[in-house]
Amino acid sequence: MIIYNDPCVLVIIRNACMEDIIWLKERDKHIDESTLKDKINHFEVYIAEIDENKVGWLRYNLFWDNVPFLNMICVLEKYHRIGIGTLLINYWENEMKTNCYKSVMTSTQSNEEAQHFFRKMRYKEIGGFKYFEDPFEIILLKVLE
Repeated sequence: MIIYNDPCVLVIIRNACMEDIIWLKERDKHIDESTLKDKINHFEVYIAEIDENKVGWLRYNLFWDNVPFLNMICVLEKYHRIGIGTLLINYWENEMKTNCYKSVMTSTQSNEEAQHFFRKMRYKEIGGFKYFEDPFEIILLKVLE
């Protein structure tokens, strides 16, 4: 667990636990419960809290079994634009660096604002693909320093 103390907001980032399942399942419609439980057991989901209220989460897996790939980051709308997404990403990147990974990856659709957030976080576009009728998916990479 790590605590970020901003003059205005105290944000706690911690590993998700089984008590978070219901909250996560109500909000994250992109993963089934069994897979989510496995990810929690493997410490691949983080929760951000303010005043003991869950305000966001991040989950990842390993691309090619050896490159951390951020699958989902979400901050509840009420808490947008106060730095929680940045805190979650920084926490995740530090954890990955501590575990000796040299880079991390993610993706976002070309019509999503998230691409600008990731570019601001020093992620570089390395390719992409078109999946059926979905918008172009941009693949991004960041070398951990």
